[in-house]
Amino acid sequence: MTDFLKGQRGDYSAATLAPRPRIGNPFPMAILSDKWIRTQALEHGMIEPFVEAQRRDGVISYGLSSYGYDARVAPEFKIFTNVNSSVVDPKAFDPDSFVDRETDVCIIPPNSFALARTVEYFRVPEDVLVICLGKSTYARCGIIVNVTPLEPGWEGHVTLEFSNTTPLPAKIYANEGACQFLFLKGNERCETSYKDRAGKYMGQRGVTLPRL
Repeated sequence: MTDFLKGQRGDYSAATLAPRPRIGNPFPMAILSDKWIRTQALEHGMIEPFVEAQRRDGVISYGLSSYGYDARVAPEFKIFTNVNSSVVDPKAFDPDSFVDRETDVCIIPPNSFALARTVEYFRVPEDVLVICLGKSTYARCGIIVNVTPLEPGWEGHVTLEFSNTTPLPAKIYANEGACQFLFLKGNERCETSYKDRAGKYMGQRGVTLPRL
């Protein structure tokens, strides 16, 4: 076999077959457990208010899970309306395109969306990235929750976007679970955190519209 390989592909010496040195970070990013989340929340205010165990009786579940935290949606909603026939422009969003509602149950029109926020205020450590996934209960009803990652050093209420992809009105229940946050620890602190560069959504409170 060795002679055959030599003839076909050249001389395969021990040096050639030796493992190549690993390039970049030798430590894979780790997902952080309920123990770490609890410690950071209780001792460093990473999540306020913080629920230490899953609450699920008669509600869409929220609170601490095995490797994440299920956040609640606050009873403050901005429901999209096309009554003004405005163009949706991320660089110059028209606030009049929303109808404000404070309610325990938000009704989203068919094929429309609403903005909301988490009950919880988050403070992300500077060596951690947080990603968000929607609750399966809503996903199975055609309701999609979208949140961009929470960057290292960011803090604030998280603005949530609920998209109703169905041809029927859809309900969102305030003060119940909306989405799950997963905490990923990097190999070291990043050179420039969200706080360092004074990101435009730093310290946001309430439902925050697009900013340029």
